[in-house]
Amino acid sequence: MVWDGEEVEAREGQTVAGVLMGLGVRSWRTTRGTGRPRGLFCGIGACFDCLVKVNGVPDVRACQRFVADGDDIRPQSGAELPS
Repeated sequence: MVWDGEEVEAREGQTVAGVLMGLGVRSWRTTRGTGRPRGLFCGIGACFDCLVKVNGVPDVRACQRFVADGDDIRPQSGAELPS
């Protein structure tokens, strides 16, 4: 998978959050209002702290998304809520 422009190793069955935590990345999103860093909080998909962009699609919960070959995963600023 690619994380923020860099190729990184991931194993089959790992979540995006698991890969990022293994790399030592603790924050991969910022809040809309204040720009505060966010990363893994609940780890079960109940909150929205771990949002990332996967292959150009925003608002993907990193704790629930399993990595796949060719994934391009990017940090996210805020949440891209539907209008």
